[in-house]
Amino acid sequence: MLKRAILESAEGRMLIAGLALAVLLLLGLGIGWTLFPENILQYAAMTGLNLLIGPGAGMSFGYASGMSHLQVVPLNMLVETLHVLVFYPLFVLGWRHLLDLPALKSFVARMHEAAEMRGGMVRKFGMAGLVVFVFVPFWMTGPVVGSIIGFLIGLRPWVNLAIVLTTTYVAISLWALLLNELSAWAATFDRLAPWALLVAIVLIVAAGHLLHRRRNSRAAGPAERN
Repeated sequence: MLKRAILESAEGRMLIAGLALAVLLLLGLGIGWTLFPENILQYAAMTGLNLLIGPGAGMSFGYASGMSHLQVVPLNMLVETLHVLVFYPLFVLGWRHLLDLPALKSFVARMHEAAEMRGGMVRKFGMAGLVVFVFVPFWMTGPVVGSIIGFLIGLRPWVNLAIVLTTTYVAISLWALLLNELSAWAATFDRLAPWALLVAIVLIVAAGHLLHRRRNSRAAGPAERN
């Protein structure tokens, strides 16, 4: 009955689609590695940077490597789609206790905290607030947290998914134009300058992560004493 409830839910179908898409991506990278190992390494590195750091790092790497919009934009859209199709339904299924895994509990708690802390604008303005939240590249904003906020304010699953992914695709397209121009401008000074842009993005994200953890530890300190 539990498996049937998962499969019949919209989030369960999203999760299946996300996992299938992830398998196809890995299969494509594997085939590419066999046929074109030197070229596919750039795609694999761009995918990894997107997963670990974010689309800004992935796209910056692509443009610093001399890749075109047609190479950079679709892959980063695909990776962000995978993020949403996997992590959003995992949160919902864990929230509803349809999936009861120890590792999932900590993920649900962490993402719920992030959504509660940053969801004020979305709750106030609804769909328009969600669009802005997903579009603006601040720390702990973006499609995954945005989709979770959309769920918490009661948006229907497919409406939530459509808003989040459409906004994500528009944001990636616009940021691609900016990052490509920045990379080309930096290259006029030195051929290694575009890589400095990538390093700067990684450092900014790392600093944001450290600040976020420090704030959480400070907030947890008084709570534990009380």
